[in-house]
Amino acid sequence: MHDLQQILIDGQPVRQPGGAVSVLDRGLHYGDGLFETIACEGGRPRLIERHLQRLAVGCERLGLVPGDRAVLAREVRELAAAGAPTAIVKLLLTRGASGARGYAPAGSERTLRIALRYAWSGRDPQQAEQGVRVRRATLQLGENPALAGIKHCNRLEQVLARREWTDPGIAEALMFSSSGALVSGTMSNVFLVRGSKVLTPCIDRCGVAGVMRGLVLEIAAAAGIRAEECRLEAADLAAAEELFLTNALTGIRPVRELDGMSLVVGPVTRHLQAQLVAHLAAEARRGCGGD
Repeated sequence: MHDLQQILIDGQPVRQPGGAVSVLDRGLHYGDGLFETIACEGGRPRLIERHLQRLAVGCERLGLVPGDRAVLAREVRELAAAGAPTAIVKLLLTRGASGARGYAPAGSERTLRIALRYAWSGRDPQQAEQGVRVRRATLQLGENPALAGIKHCNRLEQVLARREWTDPGIAEALMFSSSGALVSGTMSNVFLVRGSKVLTPCIDRCGVAGVMRGLVLEIAAAAGIRAEECRLEAADLAAAEELFLTNALTGIRPVRELDGMSLVVGPVTRHLQAQLVAHLAAEARRGCGGD
């Protein structure tokens, strides 16, 4: 079932997904929760501490009780090591079953913890080498600073944007906000290269601050590449000399075509790809998976 291999709910193995979560769960009713999607290579979760830190920020923002961070890390590591060395672990926290009907939490809810292991073939080397085709989404993201940056469970905007195309050759769609700002892809963050400068949209009004986005910004700075977070609009996208996407699973993917227009996979993108590969390899050699 969708390559799902294993499920833990509050740390306990569950054989079948059906009926395992209360129908009163606030994550189901309101999207009242958070999630992380973690790449696992060599039987270890990659960048786990970055994922757990973003989860902690989201819990503080939503007023969720996150539970013991060491327990979360242990369960993710156990799932990562539970089968083939390459997998995806998805970690979800919801506020739990409703204590009363309505939007307001009753205060008696208990955080629900779900961890799932999925089969995964790993990053696509062809996409990393040749680049991907991308379009612009018609749907605009609503701006709400209270939710900006965190990976909350309400992804309906992304669901609607992903329904806009069926061509399997299109890998992603770029999304703008209601005020006309470039924000991200449906499942990725976006970077532009102009001159020798790397630019990425601010994630202060909407969008998800990806863990790979944060790492790439750090790698760029360490490599002496000027990188900035700023407001970007359609004109900036049109003026980009290079364009690439980041995601916790796929790393850096160059964009070779946007709305039918060809783009060059340029030297800055290639340099950052090489630096990222080296960084992840060094972490793997240390045997810590980024933690």
